[in-house]
Amino acid sequence: MKNEAETRKELIDAKLYAAGWDVNNLAHVSQEFDITMPLPDGVAESRTPYEGHQFSDYVLFGRDGKPLAVVEAKKSSKDAAIGREQAKQYCYNIQKQYGCKLPFCFYTNGLEINFWDLENYPPRKVVGYPTRDDLERYQFIRENRKQLADELINTNIAGRDYQIRAIRAVMEGIEKKQRKFLLVMATGTGKTRTCIALVDALMRAVHIERVLFLVDRVALREQALSAFKEYMPNEPRWPKIGEKLIAKDRRIYVSTYPTMLNIIREEGNSLSPHFFDLIVVDESHRSIYNTYREVLDYFKAITLGLTATPTDIIDHNTFELFNCADGLPTFAYIYEEAVNNVPPYLCNFQVMKIQTKFQEEGISKRTISLEDQKRLILEGKEVAEINFEGTELEKTVTNKGTNALIVKEFMEESIKDSNGVLPGKTIFFCSTKKHARRIEQIFDSLYPEYMGELAKVLVSDDPRVYGKGGLLDQFTNNNMPRIAISVDMLDTGIDIRELVNLVFAKPVYSYTKFWQMIGRGTRLLESQKIKPWCTEKDKFLILDCWDNFEYFKLNPKGKEAIVQIPLPVRLFGIRLDKIEKSFDLRQDAIAVKEIIKLRRQIQELPQNSFVIQEAGKDLHKIEDDKFWTKLTNEKIKFLHKKIKPLFRTVSQTDFNGMRFQKDLLEASLAKLVNEAGKFETLKDHIIERIGELPLSVNIVAREEVLIRLSQKNSYWAKATDATFDELADRLSAFMKYRDVDKPIGPAQFDFIDVLKTKEMVEFGPDHSAVSVSKYREMVEKLIMELTESNGILQKIKLGQEVTETEAQELAILLQDEYPHITEDLLKSVYRNRKAKFLQFIRHILGLEVLEGFPETVTKAFEHFIQSHTNLSSRQIDFLNLLKEYIMDKETVKKRDLIESPFTVLHPLGIRGLFTPAEINEIIELTTKVAS
Repeated sequence: MKNEAETRKELIDAKLYAAGWDVNNLAHVSQEFDITMPLPDGVAESRTPYEGHQFSDYVLFGRDGKPLAVVEAKKSSKDAAIGREQAKQYCYNIQKQYGCKLPFCFYTNGLEINFWDLENYPPRKVVGYPTRDDLERYQFIRENRKQLADELINTNIAGRDYQIRAIRAVMEGIEKKQRKFLLVMATGTGKTRTCIALVDALMRAVHIERVLFLVDRVALREQALSAFKEYMPNEPRWPKIGEKLIAKDRRIYVSTYPTMLNIIREEGNSLSPHFFDLIVVDESHRSIYNTYREVLDYFKAITLGLTATPTDIIDHNTFELFNCADGLPTFAYIYEEAVNNVPPYLCNFQVMKIQTKFQEEGISKRTISLEDQKRLILEGKEVAEINFEGTELEKTVTNKGTNALIVKEFMEESIKDSNGVLPGKTIFFCSTKKHARRIEQIFDSLYPEYMGELAKVLVSDDPRVYGKGGLLDQFTNNNMPRIAISVDMLDTGIDIRELVNLVFAKPVYSYTKFWQMIGRGTRLLESQKIKPWCTEKDKFLILDCWDNFEYFKLNPKGKEAIVQIPLPVRLFGIRLDKIEKSFDLRQDAIAVKEIIKLRRQIQELPQNSFVIQEAGKDLHKIEDDKFWTKLTNEKIKFLHKKIKPLFRTVSQTDFNGMRFQKDLLEASLAKLVNEAGKFETLKDHIIERIGELPLSVNIVAREEVLIRLSQKNSYWAKATDATFDELADRLSAFMKYRDVDKPIGPAQFDFIDVLKTKEMVEFGPDHSAVSVSKYREMVEKLIMELTESNGILQKIKLGQEVTETEAQELAILLQDEYPHITEDLLKSVYRNRKAKFLQFIRHILGLEVLEGFPETVTKAFEHFIQSHTNLSSRQIDFLNLLKEYIMDKETVKKRDLIESPFTVLHPLGIRGLFTPAEINEIIELTTKVAS
């Protein structure tokens, strides 16, 4: 353990120097700074050299030569908090003796640094010391800041009542010395503008001078920069166009998380942890917490989180990050509040559910059209071998006909521009980039008259997307393209008010992401910024092609996200487990060997990462050889809890080699503890990986003997712990050369697909529209409510007869009441064209079972086939085709039966397969079900 002198020289002096404080320059730093104290009562002169004096370990000076800060040092083995009151006393005594401003207070043991802004905030742990510029900025703010209660909010930036309430909630918290805040505001309610208005007020009130606005994608950075430029045009911003290196002369900084993480991790990082006064975290959710918390922990500034995620879905780690221990954000304004406001602040939406036959029933011989089956046979392909579930579309199989059908339905049903021809601005959410490109090709193929300008793919790794004149700029500000085909990039954060159509061409399992995607369409138009391709917007349309709304109805919180443990963390954890098991099994030699490797891993932690620097106390503890002499359970728990998580900072390494080492280590542990099944599985995986090493690479070929030997079972039968070490040492570096066959990709077909489900119903004088299932719910709810008070409905429920006059009276009542129920609407939503009004009422009240049209048709054809057991397979195929045709068209004429698609089975259609008597029977059947 270091004594105080060693602690100061080796740890504290170095950290002060890193912040620009030269301890050997008296203009910067004074050590053992003499503070004169009053002598005790009755004592005229000092009785010892130290009486009447205090000696501050360090005093830091400003450019005016006056004390700016005090640093009290303790040796590294002591708790830094021991020096807390001592440092505080020095600050007040220096102020009193020199008549200067109250110095800032620091106390440290070299491993931990604590900062105390006396009379303003309680002490807090910080990563490093402030620079002279930082301390002088802090001092200026402390002297000049105004009461926030008196500061006006610029309502030209954010003037809605809820925006003002959100800003006031944060400002009141700052006045109460709080430093972390979370605003939950529905997408489209102006989170960014609210934040900018807050920044504007805090800057005018001299509470902050620099702000960092963090986003997770480049497109959102450009959007935020534009917003700050529009509403705070006189404040200098970083980065300018093309600017890569960090500049220190700006007031507003907008950065992606990875960019800022790289800046603070790079060697010679010149950005002080005290550089920013406010950090805004856009879209604060689990992934930010897991991946980029290092950025937030480095800058110990006032922190504001922004999210559109509903409060009941927000992860507990996010609440913890922003000190919302009770699960309540600083302020919340939800989608329903915004839509129901008068006038509304957000746009409501309609949902149309469309699904194709292949999506619902899969792609197989049973569902592929006879025409396509015939084509496959002519091509020499085996139809029976094609068998895919509907959920495999765009994963293991793709069908051009399905995508084409979705595009056609979109073009037919989409909300159009004022000319009623072209769809309004639209986002197609696709599952993969290849899927997106296929959709783009279909648009170009089906609608060549738009010369490839109608729909464009926008993906984050395409440089053509960004900047002025880029694809995103064109989509936002130009007439064309009308359709942006996106994979993840446009799912969140993009602010385009003119969006009137969203197409979910993929399934979504995250509830948070689902509502972020819906939020792309919720913004209303701004009256002063109307664009010719969207002159009005009172609703937007969602085409749900994958039953997402139904999924979240059944699974309100979506699929639980699996937290990925970084590979370096797993490697350390497995090695630690092996050490523990080795000791348990008295395999001390193996344990000692693995301890040496474990310590080597610890030494390779990135020392420039502040996470590692902040964990200095814990790392210092395990530097001592005595710690490793006897690894007790307590020590192993300490390594698991405190040291293992630090390996998330490892990024500059060969992950291919590390993954191989992890597999070998896991296999050696399985062999050690006699887990035979697990060992065999891991061994086979390792053999496969080694077998993929290319001997055509010279450096790999040098290990040909070992590579070929490791492919034999006899090699593994005699394997010892040293065997795994040898493989790791000699082959890990070659794993990056492995010959891994690129995935072939999904099976590709171009089969005719047909629409199986299309749900939306218009009702009432205003032509309101909802999905069929939603309208059915509304109908049933109203009738159940009215039954409690309406005499006619009560008679029906009791099984009593009602007169025709009473039936008409009931029909008028239901048509007048929202949702404006009519017999025709009931026939549509219950898929039964023959039932009468009162039959539907009895069905809803549970007194009568009504079959839907598809069920009626299916039963009729099943009965017909069962009563004609002499039918050939071709004849049964014809009847199944006829059944599908009737369910799709809801009608059939006699002449249809001698035309396509029935001529696929026989050139003469029905006449080529059935006798006249059989044809009459079939005509009678169709008349019965489709009349």
